[in-house]
Amino acid sequence: MESSQTTIKRRGESGKLSDEQKARIERNRQRALLIRQKKQLKLSTNELNKRANDELKVGKDSGGGFLIETHDDAEFDFPNVASNNGPFKCDECNAEFGNSILKQHFDVNVCYKCAQCDPKYSLITRTDAKNEYLLKDCDLDLREPKLRYIVKKNPNPMAKGDMRLYLREEIEERALQVWESEEQLEEERIRRLQRRHLRKEKQYEKQMKELRMSVRSSLFKKKSSAHEHEFGEEIYNEEEDTYEKICKTCNHRISYEKM
Repeated sequence: MESSQTTIKRRGESGKLSDEQKARIERNRQRALLIRQKKQLKLSTNELNKRANDELKVGKDSGGGFLIETHDDAEFDFPNVASNNGPFKCDECNAEFGNSILKQHFDVNVCYKCAQCDPKYSLITRTDAKNEYLLKDCDLDLREPKLRYIVKKNPNPMAKGDMRLYLREEIEERALQVWESEEQLEEERIRRLQRRHLRKEKQYEKQMKELRMSVRSSLFKKKSSAHEHEFGEEIYNEEEDTYEKICKTCNHRISYEKM
């Protein structure tokens, strides 16, 4: 009986994981999570935009869900990349989480769940950043501090260059740096919208003017073209012993004799 209890006890002790085994399991879990996130880059643009709203909230119609495609970070260009695999503590909920795209490329301590709930943690393309926040190339490239971004091959076959994906929160901060306040940014948006409408109205008026000129020109050409007389029945002039015809349109009169 004592021998049986000793065997059960040894089996129980052998079933416990050592600290080294626990650490290895945690590393494998974090590595699997990172690989899963990287594989999401294989999605098409439409699939990625749909996934953006459902999973990571990465960019509204901007292709912002592009993540890492390969295990080689050499193709990405961004400063201050987090190289530690964690665990990290989320700034929003204080929960611990493993390495993530936001942490790895933008050094943002936010877990996956919290990143879904706040659009400021979404990714935005360079084109959308310029259009939505009225930024210029110099604002994105030359102003300090340097903006971090992910470089990804553009899915558009007609595009010449690579795609850059920025963190929306950093783009919003850069917009405030340029425009000083949200009110001034909104005022500039309204001014540009008004100018755009004014240009459209002028273009419409120009097109209508050209159309009217075209119609008038066609009428003028029609009036100035050679007139073909349409004569009525001939009339006999007894005094002169001649015949004449009168055009029904312009009253042109011709006289002639009959042999």
